[in-house]
Amino acid sequence: MTADRRSLSGRIGHFDAIVLTSALWFLTKFVRFAFPPLFEQLASVYDISAAVLGTAFSGLLLVYAAMQFPSGLLADRFSSVAVIGAGASLAAVGAFALAVDSPLVVLVGAMLTIGAGTGPVKTVGIRVLSRTYPERTGRALGVFDTIGTFGGAAAPATVVLFTSLPGVVGASWRTTFLVAGIVGVVVTVAFVARVPRRLPDAETNETDAGTAVPIREYGALFREWRFSVFVLVTTLFSFSYNATLAFLPLYFTREVGLDSTTASLLFSALFAVSVVQLLTGEISDRTGTLPLVALTVGLATTGLGSILLLTDVAGPLVLGGAVVCLGLGAHGYRPVRGAYLMSVIPTSVAGGSLGAVRTIQMVAGAASPALVGVLSETAGLRPAFGILTAALLVATGLSLLLWLFDSS
Repeated sequence: MTADRRSLSGRIGHFDAIVLTSALWFLTKFVRFAFPPLFEQLASVYDISAAVLGTAFSGLLLVYAAMQFPSGLLADRFSSVAVIGAGASLAAVGAFALAVDSPLVVLVGAMLTIGAGTGPVKTVGIRVLSRTYPERTGRALGVFDTIGTFGGAAAPATVVLFTSLPGVVGASWRTTFLVAGIVGVVVTVAFVARVPRRLPDAETNETDAGTAVPIREYGALFREWRFSVFVLVTTLFSFSYNATLAFLPLYFTREVGLDSTTASLLFSALFAVSVVQLLTGEISDRTGTLPLVALTVGLATTGLGSILLLTDVAGPLVLGGAVVCLGLGAHGYRPVRGAYLMSVIPTSVAGGSLGAVRTIQMVAGAASPALVGVLSETAGLRPAFGILTAALLVATGLSLLLWLFDSS
């Protein structure tokens, strides 16, 4: 092999960590979002109500959320690659369990298994990428989050495709999980084999030593006011954004008076701009993270506030512009959030601390749709969206405060 070819091979190989880690995040989002499009079929196959299916899916999400801190803690004490590899393997087992016709108890058990297995991928994946690409963490996390978003977007279309084809070892819709399991095993093997070569020596040394970090060190980080304020920012953001995702189409039909097709198209625009994550991640590497945090959260606030203010006076085109503004801010914020956290959290507690932060924000994100649902039945959707906008406005103010103190 010539020197030029070896050099080219080395440059390509340098990106295998981000490709494989992002592929696992794609599969994580894919297998989770494959369930909602199947609810109608699952209700018919198992003769159960939507409430039972919703409870089972909530169980998957709760187990996923509960795994954030433990997986990060294990990554700090042992090996990031081993934790992700074990989780991805467990998720593949859950997918394979759904590939064949089976009773309801298997469905529920498989959903919980998938929740537990996919839990480590995001938290520990951020840790892996920040260590592998320390000078380009924002760019790496932008790619990571964008590819994950594509996984969620691909799931419904894939379900429709396989449902229209003959089944392989069970009902046709089960082929979705068979393919997900097979691809998951292949990617996991490649991840475990390739990624350790890209991590710095410190990762290997920590793994060999098995050093245990005292739990109190994770709590100590929250006593630093800047860190706690940022945790509040990301919690308020998750609270507002998750409820907005859940109820925005309904808001457009009930409060604005749009038909369901137009409401769905406007809702789709929210995800169409997710590629902005590549740009904001790249910019944060060059300008710093806090300016981008303030800008993106401010954009999201402007977008949601505009939807609220323009409800009675604007048509679909103007409201679509507000949705795009909301999407640019919300999606653009994600990689910058991860880059900031990895820049301020000490390496020795990076996994567990990030897991703790993600647990807090995910609990807030899980609670907000229920709150908005209750408010929509009592006070109406418009006041509920006013609360969501206020939460984002507070997050924007706190982001500006952090930026101000960081510059002083």
